[in-house]
Parts: sequence; C-alpha cells; structure tokens
Amino acid sequence: MGTRARTRVPRPATAADDTTAVEAGGSRGFALLLVLAGAAGLLASWVITMDKFRLLEDPGFTPGCSLNPVVSCGNIMKSEQAAAFGFPNPMLGLVSYAVVIGVGAGLLAGARYRRWFWLALNAGTLFGVVFCTWLQFQSLYRIGALCLWCCLAWAATILLFCYVTRHTVEHRMLPAPAGLRRGLREFGWVPPVLWAGIIGMLIMTRWWDFWTS
Repeated sequence: MGTRARTRVPRPATAADDTTAVEAGGSRGFALLLVLAGAAGLLASWVITMDKFRLLEDPGFTPGCSLNPVVSCGNIMKSEQAAAFGFPNPMLGLVSYAVVIGVGAGLLAGARYRRWFWLALNAGTLFGVVFCTWLQFQSLYRIGALCLWCCLAWAATILLFCYVTRHTVEHRMLPAPAGLRRGLREFGWVPPVLWAGIIGMLIMTRWWDFWTS
C-alpha cells in the first residue's frame, strides 16, 4: 500500500510575525490612534491659528479660551515664543498633524510603509515632543499662562511620540533589547500616562495658590 507524501502549506506571514520586515503596517488600534491624535492636534492648531489671525486684525480680541489670569490663551499668542521660527507655531501643526492623519488612514486601508518612512515619522514625533517640552517650560515659567488648545496639542504629540516609538521598537526598526520590546508591547500605555501626570503636577504646583484660592 503506497503512502502519499504530505506537503505542509506555510501560513501567510503577518505583521506580528515578520518583525524584522523591511516594511511594516500596523494594527487597527494603532492606526486609529494616529488618526484620532492627529485630528485632535489638527483641531487645536486650526483654532489657535484662526484666533491668532483675529488677534492680528484686532489687538483687543480675546480668545474664547482666555478664562482667567492663568488660563489665558491671549497672553500665549502675544508672546515671542508663539512664533519660535518666525511664523505662528500652529502652522507647523497644521501640516504635521495632517500628515499623521494620512499615515493612519493609509494603515486602515492596508498600507505598509518602508523602514525609512517609520524612522522619519519617529524622528518627526521626537522633534514635536521636544518642541512641546520647550513650549511647556516657556508657558509655565516664562510667560506664566496656559492655553487649553496648546495643552490638547501637547497631549496629542506625546501620545504620537510614545506609540510611534513603541511601533518602531516592536518591529525592530530601532534596536532595543528583547525585554524592552516586550515591556513596550504590554505596558505601552504607561509612558504617556506618567508623562501627562508629571505635566499635570507641574501645572498644579506652578499655580498652587491660584488653584486653591
């Protein structure tokens, strides 16, 4: 009685299996995070830009988010730091957050991007989070005021940096120990939560007398 040789059909590789691939996609959750965080940042940038134009047209204009001496968007917009590169800062956000939304939408449609693309996006989010950190310091300790729309942009940028970095590390586009990859995979939510908590504590301590009066 003859025997029939069995042939094993390999299952298709997935993005999770092929962590060393030259190109990579992303999970639906990650793609949605890019779209939603990008949309939040874009909304904040749009509102700040429109208010800045109104302020240029009418120096007496008071933005809607100027609520009290501390939460005062107008003071932020009138500062030199609001145009760090010679033009209003939110114009950077209008472009950058729109790009992020496009990347997320592409992932939802099944796109896969090359390693250099992810590293470039990671570098862009790194620049964004460093710039936001500088703006936070200026806002708290030099200007002495907060802008709620700026805070939304800060939160969006921190989320984007943390999760894009997690993605590039998990897919081995950035070198990292296996333990760090596992840690980011399981506890990737911890860094942005801690980051936001630190900023919140700095804001509370900076104006403690005002908040408690």
